[in-house]
Amino acid sequence: MFDRFFGRPESSGPEDRVPPGQALTSKFPVLHYGPIPRFDPETWDFRVWGEVESPLRLSWEEFNQLPRTTLKIDIHCVTRWSKLDTRWEGVSVRTLIEQGLIKPLPTARYVMQHAEYGFTVNLPLEVVLQDNFLLATHYEGEPLTPDHGFPLRGIIGHIPDKDGLVTPYFWKGAKWLRGLEFMAQDRLGFWEQAGYHNEADVWKEQRYA
Repeated sequence: MFDRFFGRPESSGPEDRVPPGQALTSKFPVLHYGPIPRFDPETWDFRVWGEVESPLRLSWEEFNQLPRTTLKIDIHCVTRWSKLDTRWEGVSVRTLIEQGLIKPLPTARYVMQHAEYGFTVNLPLEVVLQDNFLLATHYEGEPLTPDHGFPLRGIIGHIPDKDGLVTPYFWKGAKWLRGLEFMAQDRLGFWEQAGYHNEADVWKEQRYA
């Protein structure tokens, strides 16, 4: 079925947008490790630290005052399902940097997403700054549901007809996100320590190390 898929597609038809080894779904499967955390808007905060000029801490109210971005992407799960044309709304890390809210040091090359219960996901800074990465609060016009990461999650996927973007599998966006740590050296996140591929490029089928 997938013999015709080799590497990144050159066209943007639905079949050409499905990476090797993936199958389309109209559903949105729920996959995560551990229980769903409770959300208290009075105590929730979002932090940025590490290789930045100044640490940042935002309350839920303050986070919702940040500039908003909308994004339409195809998402691809390492468990072999893909969902096309998903619509998200949230905050772009690149926008926060361009507006001076986050000022990475020249030594910053990687970002660790820190989520509830100590869950972590690592990505190169250059990927976090791409158009296809977002700190998402809404999906298809509605706030995220608790099982999909409410109130905040990282998301990453493929933007059809936009060349040059690295597209990792969907696990590279952490649910229930609480902070970003900018790092000079790479560190493995939760699933990467468990044997998943560190780069996780969907077009190269980099599922496991």
